[in-house]
Amino acid sequence: MMTAELADGVGVAWAPVALRVKELEEQLSSMRDSLICAFNQLLDLKDLNTGYHSTRLAEWAVRVAQELGMEESVLKDVEVAALLHDIGKIGVPDAILRKPSRLTVEEYALMKKHPEYGWAVARLFPGLERTSFYILHHHEGYDGSGYPGGLQRDEIPIGARIVSVIDAFDAMVSSRPYRQGLPFEEAMRRLVEASDTQFDPVVVQCFVCIAQTEMPAVFEATGTSTTVVL
Repeated sequence: MMTAELADGVGVAWAPVALRVKELEEQLSSMRDSLICAFNQLLDLKDLNTGYHSTRLAEWAVRVAQELGMEESVLKDVEVAALLHDIGKIGVPDAILRKPSRLTVEEYALMKKHPEYGWAVARLFPGLERTSFYILHHHEGYDGSGYPGGLQRDEIPIGARIVSVIDAFDAMVSSRPYRQGLPFEEAMRRLVEASDTQFDPVVVQCFVCIAQTEMPAVFEATGTSTTVVL
């Protein structure tokens, strides 16, 4: 049986080790956060609107995840996936990203590679493994019609289903140099209409409730001048 003196000695010996482990964990977390910020800055450099778009999505994604009762440990993964869901677009030529007219079949096929590019980058970093799968599958359709895996319903990670809904909404209501953003009610109508086909209906219902409550802030954030009819 270990004596009290020996036990105290072991405790004292392990104290610096435990402290060092904690310091290393904090350093790793800080480094991971810095990398995430750096990636988001890269999106800003590639396309300023894309960076702001990702920041808005991160805020909304966490709100939806919380409303759905997701565990605290998963909220960070959802937030980061929303921030970095378009990171793979860095691998897509600017001529395609900024093209104001409809993409050709070949151009669209290349654009559809961006979730895979994003996954290939994010999965290399410790702690972002789950996030990388959310990024990979954020263009899957709830009915199996999406890409890249043709997954459907619960096969699609919940984080990816959340990003899919809010990504589509933000794209619809945001104004671009070549088009005006849709009115709020039309964007909501399209989301609801695509429930159970393109989007998870539970996620849509949750997000619609949040968006309706925060409508003025949503439109101020997106920068659209569309008139909202209540």
